[in-house]
Amino acid sequence: MTALRIFVVEDHPDTLEYLILYLESLGHTVCHASTVEGALEEIPHAACDLLLSDVGLNDGTGWDLLTRLKERHLPHPGIAIAMSGYGRLADRERSAAAGFRHHLVKPFDADRLDTLLEEAAAVGRH
Repeated sequence: MTALRIFVVEDHPDTLEYLILYLESLGHTVCHASTVEGALEEIPHAACDLLLSDVGLNDGTGWDLLTRLKERHLPHPGIAIAMSGYGRLADRERSAAAGFRHHLVKPFDADRLDTLLEEAAAVGRH
């Protein structure tokens, strides 16, 4: 798999630690934030290929984050994946409307995440 630069936005410390360890074990470089505001500050400077964002954050939502990045015309990864404990059709539709390519339901399957990472790497090569 092609190594990606991934920006993770997650406010649950254990989940964030797991994601960082897992993604780095696959050879990816990981930057992270735990809030919408922190992500808005860091993402434009991170030069990442992929955004992996929790939907429910302490100071807003992943949907808000992606919308605000676009509204402010800030540089951001072209590929974004939402993560949420909710997987109703309305949640998935809201993720798509905000600009997320995929919506992973927590706890998510590592194989599914791997497939999405491979897809992101393939898109990045074109």
